[in-house]
Amino acid sequence: MILTQELQVILFKPQASIDLEVGMALSEQMAGVVPQPHQLWVIDLAEVNFMDSSGLVPLVKGLKAARQSGCRLVLCNVQTPVRLILELTQLDTVFEIFHTYDDIFTTIKDETLVLAG
Repeated sequence: MILTQELQVILFKPQASIDLEVGMALSEQMAGVVPQPHQLWVIDLAEVNFMDSSGLVPLVKGLKAARQSGCRLVLCNVQTPVRLILELTQLDTVFEIFHTYDDIFTTIKDETLVLAG
């Protein structure tokens, strides 16, 4: 018998820049989601072209909340200016970072999880 777990995807798509104001809004948005085991939190940074140090706070808080609840939080479509901030702070080694949104599901499929439609 094969048991599979359905995966619920929660997508966050911040836009423009993640500074103190946008970071606080992102934190509130993530806090509004009740974490459940087997959720995948995706932060799609395709439309984010700038992030300052205050923008790191919601990412780290979100990662901590996800991990404590048995969720998985990943980043995708990280633009060069944001990637530089993550590299400078060495957070690129803490977060799972995927090139594209589709790359996430290729990897997850390889891990034999079934996605909820």
